[in-house]
Amino acid sequence: MIKKIALLSFLLIFSTQYLIAQEVLARVTVLSNRVGTQVDRKIFNSLQQQLTNLINTRKWTTDAYRLQERIECSFIINIEQVLEPNLYKATLTIQAARPVFNSSYKAAIVNHLDADLTFKYIEFQPVEFNDNRVQGNDAAAANLTAVMAYYVYTIIGLDNDTFSPKAGEAQFNKALNVVTNAPEGKGISGWKIFDGLKSRYWLNENLTNNRYNIIHDAIYTYYRSGLDKLYENEKEARANILQALIQLKAFNKENPNTMILQFFMQAKWQEIIGIFKKATPTEKATAIEILSEIDIVNGSKYREGLQ
Repeated sequence: MIKKIALLSFLLIFSTQYLIAQEVLARVTVLSNRVGTQVDRKIFNSLQQQLTNLINTRKWTTDAYRLQERIECSFIINIEQVLEPNLYKATLTIQAARPVFNSSYKAAIVNHLDADLTFKYIEFQPVEFNDNRVQGNDAAAANLTAVMAYYVYTIIGLDNDTFSPKAGEAQFNKALNVVTNAPEGKGISGWKIFDGLKSRYWLNENLTNNRYNIIHDAIYTYYRSGLDKLYENEKEARANILQALIQLKAFNKENPNTMILQFFMQAKWQEIIGIFKKATPTEKATAIEILSEIDIVNGSKYREGLQ
């Protein structure tokens, strides 16, 4: 009897590990500190829960994910202004990370602030997304789910890119579908070519432009051939990461001021300094030279950290 119970327990644990799950495990936070007393802030708790359910219970791809393979990510919506009843102006912070092999460390794949989110929300009304009806019946309400879906597809695509060369193409094209069919209306922006150089439009354009394929190669090299090999062969892994930086330098020379390069380098300076702390003087000098070009904002940090 004891053996049967032990066997059943093992089978339950084993089967749980291989359950088919959704692709992402998201935490959604809605901050409303800047909203005046004219709005009952409890409605934002409902919004937070509805968005969490939308992202975590929907199947975004046809791929099979195990529970432990879900991509951990977070979405922080900070309500900046009440434009009119039920219509809000907000910023959205998107973060996502993936585990590094043979390590407890999780490397960021997305750390981005979208400062251009206008949306409509009425408490308890359905919060839904349909790939075939991105615009929905109400543009301002649909804009919220369109933005969330866009970033979920982008996160999944980038995560796939870190494990296999250009493996995120299908998801980037899904995000492109959102861009192409995005809601249009007063105050809604970020989807068009003229909506600024750091818009959702340009991020997706850079990820789907075949002229920029070297970016996908660099992403794969940095994560899979670099970070994932640090434990088993630190010297080789560091050389591969340096090669990824060389690829990014070549890309930047041919395509200066692209959004995707800025997007990739966001919040990477501490990680990269840690990687090259034990590098040879030649490797450090090469890394500093490249990083000073492709991540100008943090150039001084690289020089100080790698001296």
